Amino acid sequence: MANVVVVGAQWGDEGKGKIVDWLSIEADIVVRFQGGHNAGHTLVIGNQTYKLALLPSGIVRPGKLSVIGNGVVVDPQHLVEEIAKLSGQGITITPENLKIAENVPLILGLHRELDAHRESSTVEGVKIGTTKRGIGPAYEDKVGRRAIRLMDLAEPDTLDQKIARLLAHHEPLRRGLGLEPISAAAIRAELEAVAPKVLPYMTATWDLLENARRAGKRILFEGAQGALLDIDHGTYPFVTSSNTVAANAATGSGLGPKSIGYVLGIAKAYTTRVGGGPFPTELNDEIGQLIGDRGHEYGVNTGRRRRCGWFDAVLTRQTVKTCGIDGIALTKLDILDGFAEIKVCVAYDLDGQRIDRLPGAQAAQARVKPIYETIEGWQGTTAGARSWADLPAQAIKYVRRIEELIEAPVALLSTSPERADTILVHDPFRD
Repeated sequence: MANVVVVGAQWGDEGKGKIVDWLSIEADIVVRFQGGHNAGHTLVIGNQTYKLALLPSGIVRPGKLSVIGNGVVVDPQHLVEEIAKLSGQGITITPENLKIAENVPLILGLHRELDAHRESSTVEGVKIGTTKRGIGPAYEDKVGRRAIRLMDLAEPDTLDQKIARLLAHHEPLRRGLGLEPISAAAIRAELEAVAPKVLPYMTATWDLLENARRAGKRILFEGAQGALLDIDHGTYPFVTSSNTVAANAATGSGLGPKSIGYVLGIAKAYTTRVGGGPFPTELNDEIGQLIGDRGHEYGVNTGRRRRCGWFDAVLTRQTVKTCGIDGIALTKLDILDGFAEIKVCVAYDLDGQRIDRLPGAQAAQARVKPIYETIEGWQGTTAGARSWADLPAQAIKYVRRIEELIEAPVALLSTSPERADTILVHDPFRD
């Protein structure tokens, strides 16, 4: 049995929530290892739809332990609200089925305000397309060694010193940006109000997970966003503030890298992204509009319309390599039903030269042009298919061609938001 890491193989929004939920049937523990409440998962179970932002997808499944690892930044106020929302939908969330790493950094009101101010700036090149939820500034404070962490709430006598260290950075920054000053007393009051609601979930999750691993428990690591938004390996600076690649499942949970077994990448049968930044295969025409409408391409938590384009095999092949992906879960194949022809990007043209990877430089990324291969479409339907026999022959050819181009097999094929509408090729927990 292999512990499984699930990562987005594009820019996020690939349908990880459904796949994690599908895999959680075999898992004992589901671990969220990076990001914040800036990336959402939609789970459709029966006639109920759950929209998650911070909580691991396993939380909706009875008998599963959900863990928020140290690689996550936690907005405690949002956490309380999300728990209350899911409780209102009949989901039981207690310290028995949800554990939070004692060393997670906290997102505070000043982080949200700073994030929103930066994104509203009119200075050229400043806007990244963030959700304005404070994730970036919270990670900055983590790296700057001035973050308030969950464990600090359990030691109120030391809070004033830690708040002072935090404000030593933020006070001059806020003055320079023209923001109103914020008092230490206000921050302390913010923390004291939420502490009793979140501290019961706190534990040394790295120790809990290591003991579970030794006991033979199956662990499912759940990433947020996608590998192309990785702070190191993504389309910088139009990226998130954490490492989204599979290797961070180890760092962001406190387990060693040998604890990772199978890496499952999630990719749509086409490509989308939210926010600014390069997108070589973007379609600013009626086809892009049609794909977006069919795929209901709107952000789970923000409602922002996603940019849409043809499948980019160059980028997906790149994330296969940077994440060590063993197999791909291909989602939303049904959105391409009925197209007479479908295009797939197989290489780029950069200043007249054919290249097979995305260049690292921001200016070069903006200049690349896709080189397409045209594939015959299919008139039958793939929606709801649960076996290869249910798929049109040309749809199977499309999947096989994608496998060749990205140099990784398709392990799962998702044909609708419903959990049961999944074709299993390789079981990540057993292969």
